[in-house]
Amino acid sequence: MDNVNDLSSTLSFASSYLSNGSSGNPVSVSAYSQNTEHLSLSKLGDNLERLLLDPQYDYCDAEIVVEGIPVGVNRCILAARSQFFHELFKKGNDNSTKEGKPQYLMSELVPYGGVGVEAFKVVLNYLYTGKLKPPPPEVLTVSTCVDDNCAHDACGPAINYAVELMYASATFQMKELVQVFQRRLTNFVEKALIEDVIPILLVASFHCKQSQLFSHCIQRVAMSDLDNVVLEKELPYDVLKNIKLLRLDSQQKDESSMVEMEPLEDKRLKSIRRIHKALDSDDVELVTLLLNESESVTLDDAHALHYAVAYCDPKTVKEVLSLHLGNPNLRNARGHTVLHVAARRKEPAVLVPLLNSGASALEITSDGQTAVAICRRLTRPKDYHENTKQGEVSNKDRICIDVLEREMRRNSVSVIFSNTSQMIADDLHARLDYFENRVAFARLLFPAEAKLAMEMADHPTSASRGSGGNLREVDLNETPAGRTKRLQNKLQALIKTVEMGRRFFPNCSEVLDRFLDDEMDMADYFLEKGTPEEQKNKKMRFLELKDDVQRAFCKDVAEKNGSVLTASSSSSSSPKEVVNRRVRKRSS
Repeated sequence: MDNVNDLSSTLSFASSYLSNGSSGNPVSVSAYSQNTEHLSLSKLGDNLERLLLDPQYDYCDAEIVVEGIPVGVNRCILAARSQFFHELFKKGNDNSTKEGKPQYLMSELVPYGGVGVEAFKVVLNYLYTGKLKPPPPEVLTVSTCVDDNCAHDACGPAINYAVELMYASATFQMKELVQVFQRRLTNFVEKALIEDVIPILLVASFHCKQSQLFSHCIQRVAMSDLDNVVLEKELPYDVLKNIKLLRLDSQQKDESSMVEMEPLEDKRLKSIRRIHKALDSDDVELVTLLLNESESVTLDDAHALHYAVAYCDPKTVKEVLSLHLGNPNLRNARGHTVLHVAARRKEPAVLVPLLNSGASALEITSDGQTAVAICRRLTRPKDYHENTKQGEVSNKDRICIDVLEREMRRNSVSVIFSNTSQMIADDLHARLDYFENRVAFARLLFPAEAKLAMEMADHPTSASRGSGGNLREVDLNETPAGRTKRLQNKLQALIKTVEMGRRFFPNCSEVLDRFLDDEMDMADYFLEKGTPEEQKNKKMRFLELKDDVQRAFCKDVAEKNGSVLTASSSSSSSPKEVVNRRVRKRSS
């Protein structure tokens, strides 16, 4: 009834307006008409938006599944607004229905580029309302990264979100939106890292090849230091051909580049390509044969580790690392280490073997980025904070960042720790004393964690004094050189065990650090030794240590949040129970 009254009032106003001599003023009539049309369209858009936002107006007759989430749509509206959807719905979709409603997969509608649910809802809202509204708060979870120092003006997630909008707008034939997002992507090209320009170039090559955006991307990539190997893996042939032609024109202007390539260099490049092709086939045995046949090309010359961590299966990466023929900290022509390249891939099964092979997480790129910073700037808050349900695959984005951050802390502590160890121990026996005591107390205070660290380090149980080994035992048949080698091997096993503990149980390791710093004379630190007063003081100190142990254990458990390591730890007695039993035993 109110709407009828509003309409009557409007008509009455228009009638009186026109009857007051205003009909001779076409400008006034035009202005009134435009204003009325604008108000009507705005109200129409708001009313149609209810179909998307208000559950009471859910009259959808089809669903589009995006990232596993069904989004209800009204086919009549989409068909009227987009020729793409008109043709799609006209064909029908009898093969996939849910509750009588046809279902469509976004991955099939936009096969060349993924479109997330947040980006699709922005485009869908425009189809219904004709308005491009400011993004809702949830968009920030996909258009920003988890690096607190990033301005989010050209990081990976910001670019990928704009690319998703571009794919959707161009595929659904929304020309006005294509122009908007094309300008936005053009602004990214100069500010973004060259690796992040590739997704922009790909979407431009598929949907707006004659545009300024495409030309801008081609010029930026052609003038960059990205090598042909990367471009051949990332770009379609026709786009790659354009870039190579631009590079060739640029090289011809340089007289020094006019010298023909010598046959020896040409042969070397062919050997490198053969190694890369063998890696593409996951044939590490062939890689070994090619290296043996080649007199001039090594694994490092081919940057085979860089190539493997970027493009190969994790199993192949492990096999290449097991050859021990490549330097995991080698830098390529762009100054990136193998770990820097692996960080962009964000695959834990690649990062962990690389770190175990000696890759340093402290190395930085020419622009000052560590591997963890690279990983953070490519990770969306939506992915980082995603909760993983029990039995599901763990959140890879968070695992990668956590592993790299933990490695950074471990390496930083190791520098301090190694300097302290040198001051504590000036010879082999003193170092063995220190590390054996550390492992022994770890087994006493954190039995499950210590056992797991020893297993990961392939540490023989007998290497620890706590299990019956005797450092001072003399073998009359053993030569001095043999004894030194044996003790050195034992020391390396102990050091590796301590490193594993630092990496996976940092809070427990901190407790041990403080404990060992307080009690330097570890050889005499047993509850049954000393005078009654000394034994009493030791017992009090040990009881105080229980609380530190329990807090550290709970902190490590909380940080791991249900990981495999925590599951293993929780299956055994808690450190608090173990310490209680040991103290009772010592005091009885």
